[in-house]
Parts: sequence; C-alpha cells; structure tokens
Amino acid sequence: MNREIYQEPLVSRYTSREMQELFSERTRIQTWRRCWIALAEAQNELGLSEIVTLEMIKELKEHASDIDFDLAAAKEKEIRHDVMAHVFAYGRKCPNAEPIIHLGATSQYVVCNTDLILQKKALQLVKNSLVNVIANLASFASKYKDLATLGYTHYQPAQPTTVGKRTTLYIQDLFLDLDYLENLEKQIKARGAKGTVGTQATFLELFKGDHEKVRQLDKLVAAKLGFGQYFPVTGQTYPRKLDMKTVETLAGIGASAHKFAVDMRLLSNLKVQEEPFAQKQVGSSAMAYKRNPMRSERMTGLARKLMGLAADFSATYANQWFERTLDDSAIRRMDIPQAFLLTDSILKLYINISSDMVVFPKQIEKYLLQELPFMATEKILMAGVEKGKSRQELHEIIKVHSLAAGKVVKEDGKDNDLLQRLAADDGIPFALSELEGMISNFQQFTGRAKEQTEEYLNEVVFPRLKPYKSILGKVDAELSV
Repeated sequence: MNREIYQEPLVSRYTSREMQELFSERTRIQTWRRCWIALAEAQNELGLSEIVTLEMIKELKEHASDIDFDLAAAKEKEIRHDVMAHVFAYGRKCPNAEPIIHLGATSQYVVCNTDLILQKKALQLVKNSLVNVIANLASFASKYKDLATLGYTHYQPAQPTTVGKRTTLYIQDLFLDLDYLENLEKQIKARGAKGTVGTQATFLELFKGDHEKVRQLDKLVAAKLGFGQYFPVTGQTYPRKLDMKTVETLAGIGASAHKFAVDMRLLSNLKVQEEPFAQKQVGSSAMAYKRNPMRSERMTGLARKLMGLAADFSATYANQWFERTLDDSAIRRMDIPQAFLLTDSILKLYINISSDMVVFPKQIEKYLLQELPFMATEKILMAGVEKGKSRQELHEIIKVHSLAAGKVVKEDGKDNDLLQRLAADDGIPFALSELEGMISNFQQFTGRAKEQTEEYLNEVVFPRLKPYKSILGKVDAELSV
C-alpha cells in the first residue's frame, strides 16, 4: 500500500478480494480484449475472412492477457483517449492483427459490453452473499421462534412477539431484494455491435449493405460474450436507465441492511441481543467495559453511502441528451464499482453478524416483567367479569392503579408494582398469586408468533433457499478490520 497518497477505504478495509479483482483495471482491460476478439471472430465467421483472418485472431488470443499498462498509460497521456491507448498497446503485441483491432467499432463497444459483463458477474456475487444472509437469519429465527420478547412500536413497549418472529421481518425484506435482483438479472443484455450512434452504419458498410449479416453480427457478438440477449436498439451506449435500476436494487439491499443494523444497535443498548464480540476486541479506547455494536454501526454507515448513490444514477440517466453525452463517464467510473463494493462490504458484515448473534433471555424476561402487568390488564378485566364483577367498575380501578404504578416507575425509578396494588384492592377478585399466574406464561401474550415463524420458514424460506443449497456457507465473511 502506498501510504503517501489517498487510498480507497472500501478496498483497503472493507471489501472482498473477489469483488476487488472483478472491478480491477486488469480485469477491465482483459475484458476489453475479450470484446475485440469476439468482434474479430464474428466478422471472420460472417464472411470477412479475407480481412479478418484466423491467423490474426490466433495472435489476438495469444496476447489477450499480455497487457503493457505503462505503454497504454503513456499513450493515453499523449492522445487523451483510454480505449485508443489500449488499442495501440494491444497492436504493439499483435503486429499482424493490429490493422483489424476495433474494426468498425466505437469506444462504447468495449466499454459498455465490458461494464455489462462485469455487472452481471458482480450481481452473482451479491446474490451469493444475500442468500447466505437469509440462510443465517432463517437458522436464527428457527432457534428462537418461541422466545417471547417485548415488541416495540414508536420504540415504546408494545405487545410481546418472539425473537424468531421479529427476525422473519428482516428475512422478508431481503427476499424482496432477492426478487428485484433476480428480475434485474433478466434485464442485463449485451450492448452488442451497434456502431457510433447505434445505427450500425459502419458495420453495414463493412458487409457491403447486407443488413442480415449486420443483424447476425450483433447476435453473434452477444453470444460470444456470454449473453443470451442483446439490446435491440441503443444510442452510443446501452441505456443508462439500466444503471439507475441496478443501483436502486443495490441501494434497496443497503436499506434492508441499514434497518437491521439500527435495530441491532437498539437491542444492544437494551442488552437483550448483541452482535458477535471477538475475544480480543476493544469496545472503547476509554471505557474498557463497553461492547459497542461496531459492526452494525459500520454497516449503517456503509449502507447510508450506498443508498445515497441512487440519486447520482437517476441524474446521470436523465441528463443523457439524445444518443449520448460524456458527463456519464467520470461519475460511472467511480460510482459503479463503489455501488458493488459497498453492497459487497455490507453483505459480508451482515453474514458475519448474523452467523453468531447473542441473545440474553434473562434480560428479555426482565423487560417483559416490567411491562406485562400493564399489558395483562385486559386479561384481568375479562377474568374479573367472569367472576361477576362489573366491567366498568373494574376498568376504573385498573386505570387508577395503572397510572399510579406508571408514575412510580417513571418518577421514582422503582419496579412496576401494579399487580401488588391490584391485589390489595378489595374491588379486584384475585390474590397476588393469581394475578402473577396470569402473566407467568409469556408465550400466551405472543399470539401466533411462533406458529407464523414456523409456517413462514417451512412454506416460504426453506423452499426458496433450496435452489441455492450449493452456495450456502461458501461465502467468506471474515472481516479484514
């Protein structure tokens, strides 16, 4: 690492080697060369064999990975054009094939097709990580499907749910993301061989006005680059609307992760559930006792950055005048790799956290006992009516004692003594032991949370994960820092 100049933290601290290599300069230029080879092969096969010979193609293939980056950089400095600089460098390695490199093509032939190839591969990596997160959460939800815990609305105590049921909410969000991602994969097509403004005029000239050959060229090049489909019409570039939808999908994953991470941070504050904490991890430089939710906090920050990128791509798409403007170049060069690297880092964190979360049942029970007396008042009311008491009279008694007990908790910092107050009131037909018995089984207050969790896992989650069985547990989510 060169410590004298700025280094991208996404690369140096947060992301996987696999995603870094995918968006590296070497991978990009090698893919450009793959595009040039595919074009030459297609031209040869469609009748230009006297111009584009098999010997030339053989030479191109032999030197496909033999890249002189220094020569290309020097040439780009001279001519201010990165694609033509690499055409020059490739031609130096392939003197016989040099005349036909990039024949009939515009720069966006290699740039756009390469972007699409790399994004297609990157989405597969994202999908692999995403389904591994879902699998981890499903395992966790199954384990804690019947562990009652306080629900929260407005971050105020509400009716109990279960730890497992709450986790299904995160899973459902991620399945929506998976749906969008799988739909997006179907939208990614090759740009193909379209020429300068998408009219294929130069290729039509090469093939002496043979429209069918030009159509076949488009289809054949796309197939050679690994695409079953290609955009039927383009301007100079593939539709930047696709970039917008791609980053919206990635930003959606970021939003789902952000929601989970914030909840984890709140649960950590309550000391009821925590992310993994390494044996030698330092929580605070000053307060040695602290177990800060650092991974969840990092995930929140990275997700915030990812969600913000979506606006860049909307603006870039909306500003593509007519067949193309160049204001898309610099921002896409930065933001497309960043969007995928951010998603990669977020999902690696999510896998890491969800693989070994810690739950504290006794702390959960403590909060339940503090709040359940209030939540059990309706049950007490109904039971009192069954014993012949007036519903309205009981309601008034319970209201008075509930307000008094709430005041003691908030103003005096004491335990909730509502049940003791009710037991001491002659208008309540139950002893303290009977009232305590009404809240002793936390599970009775969780409704169908356990059953919903089981049904969702068995009917939705596990069947949906089945096609991905071969990649589960295969994603490296060890954190570099």
